[in-house]
Amino acid sequence: MAAYPQEDKSLELPHRLVLEGRSKLNLTGVTDVESFDENTAVLHTTRGTLVLRGRQLHLSLLSLDGGQVHVDGTVDSMVYEDDQRTAGGFLARLFG
Repeated sequence: MAAYPQEDKSLELPHRLVLEGRSKLNLTGVTDVESFDENTAVLHTTRGTLVLRGRQLHLSLLSLDGGQVHVDGTVDSMVYEDDQRTAGGFLARLFG
């Protein structure tokens, strides 16, 4: 039986980001959650790594099979990282 090349499933997930009043964030196209605490979240999406910063962040829905994440709390910033800038790890992203 012939082996077929595996397709990248992350390309099938559309990426969408909806922020309502800085307090409710709904994301699709999330492939992995690298870290999450009440002040910072690092999420890998189909469009790059997204770093969220805020206060009292709470993960109210996590469905990596469907690529969905819902975050409640106060969102102060959302920054997409260039894939070239990943050298230095999490602390470099956090304080960079």
